[in-house]
Amino acid sequence: MKIDRVVDLYVSSKVQRSLLLLFSLAWMADAAGVMMMTFTLGGISSEWHLSIFQSSTIASLTFAGMLLGAISSGFVLDLAGRKFAMNLFLAFTIFFTFIDGFSPSPLFFGIFRLLSGIGYGGLMPSVNAYLSESTSIKIRGRYLVLLESSWAVGSILIGLYAVTFGSAWRSVYYSILVASLIFIPFLRIKESPRYVFLKKGKKGLEELFGRRIEEDIETIEKPVVPVKALFGKKYFKSTILVWSSWFTISLIYYGLFTWLPKILSASGIQANALWFTFFIFLAQLPGYLSAAYFIEKIGRKPSLILFFAGTAVSSLIFSFVTNIYTLIIAGLVTSFFCMGVWGLIYAYTPELFPTSFRGSANGSAGMMARIAGIIAPYFVAAFFGTNVLHALIWFSILAFLMAFLTAFLGRETKAENIE
Repeated sequence: MKIDRVVDLYVSSKVQRSLLLLFSLAWMADAAGVMMMTFTLGGISSEWHLSIFQSSTIASLTFAGMLLGAISSGFVLDLAGRKFAMNLFLAFTIFFTFIDGFSPSPLFFGIFRLLSGIGYGGLMPSVNAYLSESTSIKIRGRYLVLLESSWAVGSILIGLYAVTFGSAWRSVYYSILVASLIFIPFLRIKESPRYVFLKKGKKGLEELFGRRIEEDIETIEKPVVPVKALFGKKYFKSTILVWSSWFTISLIYYGLFTWLPKILSASGIQANALWFTFFIFLAQLPGYLSAAYFIEKIGRKPSLILFFAGTAVSSLIFSFVTNIYTLIIAGLVTSFFCMGVWGLIYAYTPELFPTSFRGSANGSAGMMARIAGIIAPYFVAAFFGTNVLHALIWFSILAFLMAFLTAFLGRETKAENIE
């Protein structure tokens, strides 16, 4: 019997739903912490009289930290376990985001932002790996997309707070303290069944579930060097697809949303640019939910092709519109498809790799996203001297290329057992 079947038999639906809810709360906290920059960068730049380059550097430090978190998460996940990794990176997320609100200068703000970024970048692959290893095969894809959809909820909530109560940017960072309540149930969860089986075998699973398991369970392959296994013949195509997908969608998303209020202002929406940004954020949630529907309806590969193509077309339209109303509509549609891709790739990635190096696979994918995140603010800022919307032409080209690459390198994992 495969370990997937063990999860089906011994992890109840109630437990799986509870895990989804708990991890979604953590994911919201992560999203809120990252996306605070969109709504506070203007206030921060004004208070400290920062140039466009300095503001871009402040924004990029978040992703530099996320890069460190993503790189380290793979080792922590595979060596110390999923539970330990989640608690560690959640602590970084909440504590250093809160401390950022007390920053006396841009230097301290950047340092604290870098440290909080370690939490953001490490928490996401940790939670993603745990949930993929603790849910039944029939609902795994949908649950992983629903988990990612909570990013939109966290973004929307922090955006709503920022545009209504966050006139002082520091208060936006203080608001993360509410997320500290997540720590209480997080400390009580048990280790992932697949990780326990990998480390302790069948006996470890029986201790985890508190009952005897009669069936024989197929062993899980243990590679000597997890990172090297990513480039083995069996997984090379998947690694290339996953890395390029994460890099592309991160460049598009953070390039667009880090500077969205300024992009809207430069395009003629001088008043209430933050409110228009907030409304564009709202389109993220239906984007995720539609991805959750399509991922089980038509499969992982065709859904990813569809949403990458949608991102490409909407970005291209966004880059050429001049009317304020069509600009907002184009922004909404781009937001919809862009976040659908995020949800799909988060669900797709852990299904392409085995338990023995799934943490390293998730972490390395996150690493590519963070590299793109570091580049994104500078990339878009370079267009402020001409027409900032022209940056979206390049986003469109990259999204089209990813749709084609997914068609050639992708493999369908719907209803498949994961090793």
